[in-house]
Amino acid sequence: MTLIDWYSALMVALGVFFFIAGCVGLWRFPDELSKLHALTKADNLGLGFVVLGVIPQVAEIADAIQLLVIWVAVMLAGAVSCYLLASQTQSQQLEQPNVDEHQTGGNK
Repeated sequence: MTLIDWYSALMVALGVFFFIAGCVGLWRFPDELSKLHALTKADNLGLGFVVLGVIPQVAEIADAIQLLVIWVAVMLAGAVSCYLLASQTQSQQLEQPNVDEHQTGGNK
């Protein structure tokens, strides 16, 4: 294996690690906003490492540019979808009455 092959293997392995970390965060974190944070941050970083690992293996520069464009598109889509889900979750939390205040009559 050449140095480029080792670099590619390392980057792809790091990307897989961050994908797994995002999945663990989705599984372990208690609320929706923490889960969204884990998924968007870890998955974007994981995809970035995978793309950086695959780029040295492509034959043409057009393929490398296409991989980078896909990575940017996924980051933008992840940011927009995370924002929409977070704002919807936040508005639902504001609409629901606080259970503690309702049960105690507002006294803590």
